[in-house]
Amino acid sequence: MKGLLGLLRQSAAHSGGDHLDSLIFSTAFSDQGVDPSMLIPWEARANEVGAKRFSASRGSKLLQELWAKDKYMARLPPGSVQQLEQFFDFATVPASRDIIRQAEYGNFMIVLLTGAVAVDRLQPWGARLRLTETRPGSILGEMSLLDSGMRFSICTSLTECTIAVLGAQALDEMMAAEPALAGQCTARR
Repeated sequence: MKGLLGLLRQSAAHSGGDHLDSLIFSTAFSDQGVDPSMLIPWEARANEVGAKRFSASRGSKLLQELWAKDKYMARLPPGSVQQLEQFFDFATVPASRDIIRQAEYGNFMIVLLTGAVAVDRLQPWGARLRLTETRPGSILGEMSLLDSGMRFSICTSLTECTIAVLGAQALDEMMAAEPALAGQCTARR
C-alpha cells in the first residue's frame, strides 16, 4: 500500500501537483517495467477460452442478486449496479478453461457470477497446487488490474461459469464518470 501511495504522489507531482491523473490505474504503473505489449487483455483471453458474451442487463441482474447478499455491497444506493453495468463485460465461459494464467501480465479482473473456479499455483517442480475453489461473488485478478503485474495463480473454470469482467480502461472510465460509486465499490472489505 505504501508503494501505491508513493506512486500516487509521484503522479500528482508530475502533473503539476494540483490534481491526480484521471487515468491513475492504467498510468500510475506504466513506467514500472511492464511492456504494454506483454499484457493479456480480456478480449484476447475471451477468444482463446471460447467465452460467449451476454447482455449487460442480464449480467447486471446477476451482479445485483449477488451483491444484495454481501454485507458491504448491499449498502450501495438503489440503482448503483445499473449505473455500473456499462463498465463491465459479461460472459459465459465453458468448463475446464484457464481464465487467468500464472506468470502472465494482466489488466482485467473478474467477478464470478455463477459456477465454480479453481485457483491453483504451479510449483517450480511442476506440481499444480490447489489454493482454493471459489464461489459466486469471488473476485479474481484484482491486483493485476491495479498494477498490470504478473499473475500469481491459474484460475480455471470447474463448471460453466458466468462472469463480469472489469478491465483497466473501464475502471479508469468508471473513476472519471462515477467517482463516488467507484469509491464505494472498491472500498469493499
